[in-house]
Amino acid sequence: MIERVQKSDQAIYIVDDDPAVRDALAVVFELEGYKVSGYETGDAFLEAAKTHPPACVFLDVHMPGRSGLDILKALNADHYPAPIFIISGQGDIPMAVTAIKFGAFDFIEKPFDADHIVQRVHEALAAQARRDGADHKSVAHDFPGREMLTPREIEVLGQITAGASNKEAGRHLGISPRTIEVHRARIMEKLGARNAADLVRIVLTGEHG
Repeated sequence: MIERVQKSDQAIYIVDDDPAVRDALAVVFELEGYKVSGYETGDAFLEAAKTHPPACVFLDVHMPGRSGLDILKALNADHYPAPIFIISGQGDIPMAVTAIKFGAFDFIEKPFDADHIVQRVHEALAAQARRDGADHKSVAHDFPGREMLTPREIEVLGQITAGASNKEAGRHLGISPRTIEVHRARIMEKLGARNAADLVRIVLTGEHG
């Protein structure tokens, strides 16, 4: 039996060079009962994460020194056990999409809505718990190109082939429908699928239409 982890044992790490952002997010999550640690640089965060792994990470795209994308690479984010949210402004959406491709879990747009980001973290941690307890057989059989997909893309593909909409898949995996769209487009590109029906055909039969 898996022991239920209390919020007070779950650390949220906020990596942003803007102290106002770090303070604002810290207040929101401390009120929810989480432990919160803030870091001004990516290097400081990486050092802390070695000895005290976080339950969830908020990572700014733009920082002095190593950028958010550099940190995602350093973490091998596709396989990192904690969900990593990229913090982005409206003008950073293309970069946020790139961050998803580098393994970020999802992105949060500024300005923040406290209730919204708390809900997103709850959903992310719930999805992570489901993932940890699953048998990872969402797409069990082999098919051409499977080795090119990341673990997250395989999860998304499992939702697509089960007939889930972007909204339904996002709800199950704890990420936004827009991020599902990013993964779906990348999966189709990697597998050479022209549309959703073609994608399902490749996965189920191993054949292109």
